Amino acid sequence: MDFKKDKDQETEFAKITAALLKSKTGEFDLESVLYLKLRCLGIYDLGCIGECINLERLDLSGNYITSLKPLASLKLLIVLNLSANRITNFEPICLCDNLQSLNVAGNLISSFENLQCLQSLRKLESFRLKDISCNYTNPVCKNTSYRNIILEMFPNIKVLDGERLAGRGSDLYQLCRDIDDSLKAGIYKNGPLPEVLDCKPWVEEGYWDLKRSNNAIIEEAYKQFNDILHECRLLSNRAAHLISQTERALSINSQPKQYVL
Repeated sequence: MDFKKDKDQETEFAKITAALLKSKTGEFDLESVLYLKLRCLGIYDLGCIGECINLERLDLSGNYITSLKPLASLKLLIVLNLSANRITNFEPICLCDNLQSLNVAGNLISSFENLQCLQSLRKLESFRLKDISCNYTNPVCKNTSYRNIILEMFPNIKVLDGERLAGRGSDLYQLCRDIDDSLKAGIYKNGPLPEVLDCKPWVEEGYWDLKRSNNAIIEEAYKQFNDILHECRLLSNRAAHLISQTERALSINSQPKQYVL
């Protein structure tokens, strides 16, 4: 959950301003902004982000955000990434009726009560509270009944923490989970786990080692190359000598003849 940020950058972007939004999007009118990515900018205050009323996708991950109040006006928001921040209260986004995907992994959610306000989001399909790949989680995820409680609270979600619960691919996730549970319990449905025999390697030792090249062949090739190079030098010297002799002869022939009277 730690992010490396430049100190000057943190000071400059501590609060979201209209100038920052325009520079990041290239839009002069904030109402024209549909997608916004403000990752790892050291943001503490969401400032005027609520003016982007037509915003559909928003990424605020990796900042220092604690209050989501300015997001209440984003009625068209579909995808929201708030991972790796310092958020405990999500009441403002319960007004984002069109929200379908929400990522809050890596925050400070310590109780399921902090999430009750999100139950009004009827279109929510993907919900993430922890992300193993990034080592993001929340204190509430330590509860042994975490998964079951979340599914009871949000019965319509199709994806939880990246795992598909319904639709194409959900059967595979369920199968993997059943196998994992069986292995953890140490038993199969038909009895205890069989003793695992020592596995033997498929190939002989050293099979994958890089084969060393034949040194004799390399030395012979190197010797032949040097011999050819030596012959080229001799030819070059010989050619230079012949050219010098020819130039000297030509210079003598070109001199005017002198006669003695």
